[in-house]
Amino acid sequence: MTRSHTYLVNGSFSQGISPLDRGFTYGDGVFRTIVMRNSVPDSWPQHYQKLVADCAVIGIVCPSAELLMNDLQQMFAIDEIAVAKVVITRGEGARGYAPPAVTTPMRVVIKSPMPQYAVNNFIHGVNLHVCEMRLSYQPKLAGIKHLNRLENVMARMEWQEDTIFDGLLLDQQGNVIECTMSNIFARFDQTLITPDLGRCGVMGVTRQRIIGLAAMLKMNIEVSEISMDRLLRADEVIVCNSLYGAFQVAKIADTTWPQHALAKIIRSALNT
Repeated sequence: MTRSHTYLVNGSFSQGISPLDRGFTYGDGVFRTIVMRNSVPDSWPQHYQKLVADCAVIGIVCPSAELLMNDLQQMFAIDEIAVAKVVITRGEGARGYAPPAVTTPMRVVIKSPMPQYAVNNFIHGVNLHVCEMRLSYQPKLAGIKHLNRLENVMARMEWQEDTIFDGLLLDQQGNVIECTMSNIFARFDQTLITPDLGRCGVMGVTRQRIIGLAAMLKMNIEVSEISMDRLLRADEVIVCNSLYGAFQVAKIADTTWPQHALAKIIRSALNT
């Protein structure tokens, strides 16, 4: 039986979010997006580990894995595949940027339908828009999935065409960093290169899982700067996130790529 509730706040279906919550007023929190299958979150150990690490960067005590798992299992039935967004904020605080000395973190679980991706995405790949929005440098926040996502919102407003799957985001120097909702890999022969996210960008769980699969894929992994020119010379480009796994990129601007098998192989490996 599919459950009808769409969100849970601090374990309650009736509680709302306070206007004094620092996640609402300042974006003072972090989040993860996770596929739920039969009330079990995909790759939960990696997602929870990343929640803990991201919370630690901004000085929030992450709720326990048991508490969050109980929330998830209240929201999702055993006969459904859907999407969970887990949000952790610092909790309530008075006006002003300085956080209270003692806070009680707020946790929210939001339930959404699983996106229905076009069959063509799996067969022929996806097209990317090169965004005018450039990511700013902030090494202290680089890598974490914090709630301040205005850069992504503004970038996503740049296109309306259904033929565009995602937007490619560059940094201030024109280096490739990520997409608005995806991480990115470029294959050169037997080497997979993914951008260095030490100054900006989000270190997604699926990105980390693909790095961990390198030996099985018989690929070398390199984390380094990738210029736009270098990306367009790649033998193959792959985008990834926790919902769809991996898609090959078919087109960026005027550059196109023929079909390759790596994205399909990666999706299979991620599902194993």
